[in-house]
Amino acid sequence: MLTPTLSQKELFSLLQIIKDCRNVVVCSHRGPDGDAMGSSLGWAEYLRHLGKQVTVVMPNPCPDFLRWMPGSQAVKFYSEAAEEVERAIKQADLIFLMDMNSVGRLQDMSVLVEKSKAKRVIIDHHLDPQTNVDLVISRPKMSSTSELVLRMLYQMGGYDQMTRSGAACIYTGMMTDTGAFTYNSNDPEIYVCISLLLKKRIDKDRIYRNVHNNYSEHRLRLQGYILHKKTEFFEGRRAAIFALTREEMKEFKFIRGDMEGVVNMPLQVRGMRLSISLREDTEKDVIRVSLRSVDDFPCNKMAEQFFNGGGHLNASGGELPFPMEAAIETAKRAIEAFKDQLYGIKPEEKQA
Repeated sequence: MLTPTLSQKELFSLLQIIKDCRNVVVCSHRGPDGDAMGSSLGWAEYLRHLGKQVTVVMPNPCPDFLRWMPGSQAVKFYSEAAEEVERAIKQADLIFLMDMNSVGRLQDMSVLVEKSKAKRVIIDHHLDPQTNVDLVISRPKMSSTSELVLRMLYQMGGYDQMTRSGAACIYTGMMTDTGAFTYNSNDPEIYVCISLLLKKRIDKDRIYRNVHNNYSEHRLRLQGYILHKKTEFFEGRRAAIFALTREEMKEFKFIRGDMEGVVNMPLQVRGMRLSISLREDTEKDVIRVSLRSVDDFPCNKMAEQFFNGGGHLNASGGELPFPMEAAIETAKRAIEAFKDQLYGIKPEEKQA
């Protein structure tokens, strides 16, 4: 059994909002990852079982290694089908914002949602959710928004109707947002969730292969190049930075998703606490920043202070609006500022 996650007030409000609507848009953040896709597709399936007209939309496409997910072919991407997305949002009387704590994370699509007269509901697991929406269901301690969706469906009586396809989407979101259950996954009830999904006859081993053994030869060579030529270690191999330019990505025939998981690889070095990835965006003049850490190192605090971002304790992101050279220097300053925590000294201990 799963512990109920929704309060009675949240449950009543959500059921009433769903009851009063017909046309629903389910959307998630720019650069949709496994959790964004999994939670959105799993939640959309539930809404369709209730007889709702549901359109899943995203600002831009997901990585190729997620295109196998059931229902992904029907997702509308604003960067590719702007008119269809605009029409769906205009006709919607309810919009669900999945795996995102603010409308701003929709970027170019955010204006459409802000102008919409539809009710808006946030379902998310990130800190500091936007509050000027009709309902916020936020659980920052959960491993993923997909886990939250499963728990909600279980509590709301939607589990029995869940199909194998819907379960596969939710499992994918949980798996990808925990590094295949290697971080942020110590809550015993996570494995109750997995058991419930396995009872829907998902093939978790195949799902893993679909996600992680689905890259190109070029991506493998890019990974080797980053580790051999681009990664620099700091503070006695407790932190690492690597940076990638557009020219380098072009050399290795970079496609969306090729950097997935690479930022975790320096953490395999003994004693490592923090890894920072800097990458020139392929569409805008910004530097995309990814941070990963282990144990209690707060890469979310570093992302907030230095990279205009945020996220979770061990997995965060941000962006910088200036050239790569300046971005690298910013990352070095961030490491220096958090030097004590790299050595396991907490701020309060230093003050004492």
